[in-house]
Amino acid sequence: MEGFDLASLKPLIQAEEWLLRGGGIRAGDRVGWIGLNHPGMLACLLACERIGAVLVPLNWRLAAEELQWIAQDAGIALLREGPPSGAVTPHAMPDAEACPALLIGYTSGTTGRPKGAMLGRAALHANAENARRIFEITPADHVLTVLPLFHVGGLNIQTMPALLAGARVTLLPKFDPDGFFDAAARLRPTLTLLVPAVMAALIRHPRWATADLSSLRAIGAGSSEVPLSLIEAFHARGIPVQQVYGMTETSPIAIAQTRDEALLAPGSIGRAAPLSGARIALPDGSEAPPGMAGEIQIRGANVMTGYWHQPEATAEALHEGWFRTGDVGHQDAEGRFWFTDRLKRVIISGGENIYPAELERVLAGVPGLREFAIIGRPDPRWGEVPVAVIVADADFNEAVIAAHFEAKLARFKHPRAVLRLPALPRTALGKVQVEKLRALTQAGQSIIR
Repeated sequence: MEGFDLASLKPLIQAEEWLLRGGGIRAGDRVGWIGLNHPGMLACLLACERIGAVLVPLNWRLAAEELQWIAQDAGIALLREGPPSGAVTPHAMPDAEACPALLIGYTSGTTGRPKGAMLGRAALHANAENARRIFEITPADHVLTVLPLFHVGGLNIQTMPALLAGARVTLLPKFDPDGFFDAAARLRPTLTLLVPAVMAALIRHPRWATADLSSLRAIGAGSSEVPLSLIEAFHARGIPVQQVYGMTETSPIAIAQTRDEALLAPGSIGRAAPLSGARIALPDGSEAPPGMAGEIQIRGANVMTGYWHQPEATAEALHEGWFRTGDVGHQDAEGRFWFTDRLKRVIISGGENIYPAELERVLAGVPGLREFAIIGRPDPRWGEVPVAVIVADADFNEAVIAAHFEAKLARFKHPRAVLRLPALPRTALGKVQVEKLRALTQAGQSIIR
């Protein structure tokens, strides 16, 4: 289905509802969905809403053992397999307890097993209203979705909000640059959502310079910090890049840029979404003054009710009405938020805090580097030291990195080693898999300065 809206989706919703009820699904039961992007998944979600059931999107890129663990943890009663099979697989229910949510989104699991964030109907509708206002979505809009719907970003930043606002949506089964350029020229979408890895792939493509992107009013961007060079490349084509900050636990829109803000302050993640609250909190729980770094915390109707069957993790994440993101950032004097780094990624070297994102911004200016990340590695003298993990051109000389850091950052922040890889391990949304890189930096052969 190309360019479908909510009205044209209704027959599919009715069919999904009939199928789920016929499979014995009742209020609170969990329904799994696995497959490439397809309107059937959106219909399944809306059918679950009618029944009071819970949709659990499954990442088809996961290994069988990972999928089995999530299915058992969620207590999936019935699995819907998207095209081409369209199959329905009944599951044994290891846990018959009803779930008070509409969607359980499993986090990427960068440390340990993933956690299932419970998002209720109110949270998804609050998120949709945040998106409608931020992207100024009207029934005249046409959203092109290329990111996977099994993540809340692909599902909830533009796709579901557009349908609920009366706009049209076109789904690509999965991203590829030629498919994106073809769809942009032929279907003339007004909005789309991208992640940095996808933005980089488009910019590097031979068609980038001549591609017809004139219908795009703006793009949304998020999932990880968006390098300024990528933003500038889209701005040079006349397309504002509206950054969106959030995570599975916030449905995900928590902080975002309007179109005007995107042009005024490139690199900022914006301001609190209309139905959300945001603050920078210090370790003692007080709010940080402008310019001071602290933890980004979120509250609002869009925040999860908790983690499925993980009360301790829920209590740790939700404190006095605030969701603790585990991210470091600050607000400027005008009230805009800026992302610094993941709190858990902070490298403590000789008692000094080193934020990998700060070093990665310096690496972004090194010619010949294609991909890079900064990882902390245990060190007997300093406790931890930063290591640069890179993907580079064949003739790249690692010594350039040391020279590039001179006079840009304090010496204790400079990478102490370089590990060269053919590619960085990434999740389906393009996030670097930090734990895998950490294991590689400890076991691999680094080039020590």
